[in-house]
Amino acid sequence: QVQLVESGGGLVQPGGSLRLSCAASGFAFSSYRMAWYRQAPGKERELVATITSAGGYRNYADSVKGRFTISRDNVKNTVYLQMNSLKPEDTAVYYCNVQRSAYDYWGQGTQVTVSS
Repeated sequence: QVQLVESGGGLVQPGGSLRLSCAASGFAFSSYRMAWYRQAPGKERELVATITSAGGYRNYADSVKGRFTISRDNVKNTVYLQMNSLKPEDTAVYYCNVQRSAYDYWGQGTQVTVSS
């Protein structure tokens, strides 16, 4: 079955960096677009970044452009989110996502807290 396991979250000061990882299994990882979403307390889940199956095209939410970078390793079946210049408004639970056969699969999420 499809499994997505996020890691790498934590507490960081404003201006700091974190790298999130999402280890995928149970499907042909290299054939699917992958995405990162986030959900802040009291807010709806929002799309942060996407990357095509071969990694050739990436898309970002306006709020993270120039600060976040999505990448993938199709040998390790892992997708990453490098987050730089973090702001308090980036505080959220970050989720890895794949859509397969019109069904959305999610990981358990990893908490990112940006605070001094």
